[in-house]
Amino acid sequence: MGGVLYNSSELPTFTLTGLPGLENSQHWMFLLLGTLYIVSIVGNALILFIVKEEQSLHQPMYYFLSLLSVNDLGVSFSTLPTVLTTFCFHLRTISFDSCMAQMFFIHFFSLMESGVLLVMSFDRYVAICKPLLYTSMLTDSRVVCMGMWVITRSFCMVFPLPFLLKRLPFCKANVLSHAYCLHPDLIHLPCGDITINSIFGLIIVMFTLGLDSALILFSYVFILRSVLAIASREERLKTLNTCVSHLCAVLIFYVPKIGVSLTARYGRHAPRLVHTVLCLIYLFVPPMLNPVIYSIKTKQIRWRLGRMLLPTKI
Repeated sequence: MGGVLYNSSELPTFTLTGLPGLENSQHWMFLLLGTLYIVSIVGNALILFIVKEEQSLHQPMYYFLSLLSVNDLGVSFSTLPTVLTTFCFHLRTISFDSCMAQMFFIHFFSLMESGVLLVMSFDRYVAICKPLLYTSMLTDSRVVCMGMWVITRSFCMVFPLPFLLKRLPFCKANVLSHAYCLHPDLIHLPCGDITINSIFGLIIVMFTLGLDSALILFSYVFILRSVLAIASREERLKTLNTCVSHLCAVLIFYVPKIGVSLTARYGRHAPRLVHTVLCLIYLFVPPMLNPVIYSIKTKQIRWRLGRMLLPTKI
């Protein structure tokens, strides 16, 4: 056999990878990624603070936005330790248990973001298509239940993944394609039968990302039909404007995700740098852009930020 075989009592370690072919530019990459981390963490923390402090934002739409910000902070903190050690300190080894923990949290928050975007689309659907029922349908208790459903579903879907990997023997070099642990990357390393892992991974994608994206699409079909029924052009534009932030959040999450999936399945002969950059975009861009988009498009958040940055002199 061409490698070391690890049994269940001797768990393997994994080697993380920076940017293939750009080893001499790793410090510059860390400066870029560090900037994205700072923007993401500060931006999402500000969104949480403003929603908490601003009474006019105590509405279902902004409760869901707060959940999205918590999720984006989770994504950032899940990847930060290994990205920091790989690009800044050139420490590329990660233990099996640490890798499994990181994989769990990255995929947990990824699926959770899809669920949050789904419940946000339901909020927009009710607000536009059934405005008279909005307050009775989206009560505080129902908002909490929807948030708990998103969290519970993500946990139940991702929880088996580390155990399904742990049961397999590893006998290869165990070099990962990224500076963090992802299930599609890890699943190719064991030398045992990975059929169950592949099927379960496909089920997760179908019943979370696939189902969520279809339901979001259907919600916007109904929203568009209701908007087109409005006689006034100004009212149509005003109504559609309330969906712009959510639509942008959906696009910046799903478009990179689709790119990553298509490249992993059909672009195996593409340069490794392409896979790495797409994954970086998928994990780094949404947490950075979501608070920026909502800050620009939400009048109350803009006003509160203005007061914080330019306090009124008494």
